Amino acid sequence: MNVHAKPPNRLVVLGAQIALTAAFLGAWQWGANTGHVDTFFFASPAQIGASIAKWWSHNYVLSDIAVTMEETLLGLAIGGVAGIALGVLLASSRWLGAIFEPLLVVLNAMPRVTLVPLFILWFGFTIWSKVMGAIVLVLFVVFFATYAGIKDVDPALVASARVLGAKPLDVVRHVLVPSALTWIFASLRSAVGFALIGAVVAEYLGANAGVGYRIQASESQLDTSGVFAGLVILMVLVALVDTGIRAVQRRFIIWKAPAL
Repeated sequence: MNVHAKPPNRLVVLGAQIALTAAFLGAWQWGANTGHVDTFFFASPAQIGASIAKWWSHNYVLSDIAVTMEETLLGLAIGGVAGIALGVLLASSRWLGAIFEPLLVVLNAMPRVTLVPLFILWFGFTIWSKVMGAIVLVLFVVFFATYAGIKDVDPALVASARVLGAKPLDVVRHVLVPSALTWIFASLRSAVGFALIGAVVAEYLGANAGVGYRIQASESQLDTSGVFAGLVILMVLVALVDTGIRAVQRRFIIWKAPAL
């Protein structure tokens, strides 16, 4: 692959994305109008838009987004920081890595969404039961990426830094973490969806506000357009947060070629 090839034009890429999305929605709506798509099971784009408009008129959209985003961003921040710190600590110490990495592998295999009812039991129907649901999903994703990124650092770089008189903390700060930033940011982008899943599942099981609560309420009324409307809102939120993370990534990894 030619690494020096000119990157695709952003406007052309955006135009292709819009065209594909419009074609997909148009085909979906056409199928609904002609009866090829059963709108009881798959609400049409027009019905989904009508549900969002209805929620907006009742001031549900912004209030639900605010609740869900607060839970998601708190879970992403706390879980991300904890995962990065744990990954750096265990990857920097052979003893700690050898002792605790197998334990974390076992814990990662546990379906952590099943812990959400326990969080509701412990923290009640407060914001922290939702935040904890996000944290347990984010932490492991970020930890394993950070751990692998640190382990992948060229030992020659570490040795050179030590020869120049760098202390252990200096090696971590100026060599290990910067070298693993690509791994860390890639994991954070993946973790956005996991954070949202944790928060929404907790809302689904016990809440009186939030996008997850709105989806659960629609499902209980067999309102598929409401369910799809909630999913559309969640996808838009993930796209916005991912855009923010990509902007921060470009700021911190300035030596990398700009990505789309």
